[in-house]
Amino acid sequence: MSHLLKQSVLAALVCNTLSLGLTPQAIASSHREAPFITKAPKVDGTDFYMFRSYETGRAGFVTLIANYVPLQDAYGGPNFFQMDADALYEIHIDNNGDAKEDITFQFRFNNTNKDTQFTVGEKKVSIPLVINGGAIAGPNADGANVRETYTVTMVRGDRRGGSRAAVTNAAGGSTFDKPLDNIGNKSIPDYPAYAAKHMYTVNIPGCGTPGRMFVGQRKDPFAVNLGETFDLINYKAPAVEFNPNAERNARDDLDDKNITSIELEVAIPCLTASASEPVIGGWTTASLRQVRLLNPVPGGPFGPAKTGGAWTQVSRLGMPLVNELVIGLKDKDRFNHSKPSTDSQFATYVTNPTFPALIEILFGNAGAKAPTNFPRNDLVTLFLTGVKGLNQPATVTPSEMLRLNTSIAPVPMGAQKRLGVIDGDNAGFPNGRRPGDDVVDIALRVVMGKLCTLNIGCRPSDAPAGTIRFTDGAYLDASAFTAAFPYLKTPIPGSPQQ
Repeated sequence: MSHLLKQSVLAALVCNTLSLGLTPQAIASSHREAPFITKAPKVDGTDFYMFRSYETGRAGFVTLIANYVPLQDAYGGPNFFQMDADALYEIHIDNNGDAKEDITFQFRFNNTNKDTQFTVGEKKVSIPLVINGGAIAGPNADGANVRETYTVTMVRGDRRGGSRAAVTNAAGGSTFDKPLDNIGNKSIPDYPAYAAKHMYTVNIPGCGTPGRMFVGQRKDPFAVNLGETFDLINYKAPAVEFNPNAERNARDDLDDKNITSIELEVAIPCLTASASEPVIGGWTTASLRQVRLLNPVPGGPFGPAKTGGAWTQVSRLGMPLVNELVIGLKDKDRFNHSKPSTDSQFATYVTNPTFPALIEILFGNAGAKAPTNFPRNDLVTLFLTGVKGLNQPATVTPSEMLRLNTSIAPVPMGAQKRLGVIDGDNAGFPNGRRPGDDVVDIALRVVMGKLCTLNIGCRPSDAPAGTIRFTDGAYLDASAFTAAFPYLKTPIPGSPQQ
């Protein structure tokens, strides 16, 4: 077959695929919890945080953090963990309660091979090290063999058809450098100082107050007893009542992992629709083009992939743990391919959840009994509408997203309560989510009826185990983080020795 004929056949295949509307299987989000995500970890959204900034002097801002690329081993060279240049990463804000995005921040990445070469025997030869060829101290350093940059676009209205404008660097330009991952102390001797040079003051379209932005590798902020959780909740002591030390009794399986964070700090009036409606909802997504055609050069390397078709959403994350603990296996990929405005299709998973029943089966002999109120209106309040008087919009379309009442003042790091609202700290989860909110322990207690004991959506008598302090044993509070933007800690180095 001639080269020209081959090209024609490939083009026809692409056209036919696009015309038929075929798309890749939907991908899930949040630490590999749905079947297809293992095939595309670069677009796996793992955690989403949205909270009033508690850094001193920044209370007038909201911090948005979207984490991607789970379970990064610090020593994961030589490629380490670049973002997908063929993907579209987004943070969405709904500021009127209609389950549709009103503001979207879109991130696109570009990776440039600088082709560092050494002279060997009078010949210049490309080095084999993928990321670096020398010491690195600042953006686009000479020692970096790869330069990773990104651009940010703000969209008002529909994410695909709304008005668009670039987020720009207050120091000039619209292209930003992303720091290399924490290769090790010999390559990057002072990683905190190096990463800080990639924190930008930015101009946000339509916003008179500059914001701040950072995109780069961080220590994974999530804490969870991951192995025992998915071994039929194999906790040694699942409640404080059974063991007073239970909250610190197990290992955080993500303690030695890194993550890639997209972080934005935006002035509150730039996110809310008006001063009279302070509640905003937020979620993250990642999308790929409908078609990707590999482009190998005969006898040589792969050329750039050929992509086409509409953007197809393949990852979605709002409230933590929804896909892990609420959505059934057959719908996990579907959930991550869906929009909040279509969440009525998943309502049964919330109103009649299986997870509490499983806890009762496994720990019933210790007093664990699932709530008896059906439908579970307490969980509808938590996951789909927000809590009235706390973070429910004046008008709300039931839909899954993280909701934040921006009129509630932030609590300083040293005074935050790790269990948030259920422990009297209304600036914490589920009113938004701070890094130090122990959402696993909160979720375990809420699914077993904690809100019923507070007369939220049900009665105390509906939850026989509602006062039991369930825990996964992986302790988390704000002390694991910093008191200032970007809040998440320096990533673990691949090589700690200099």
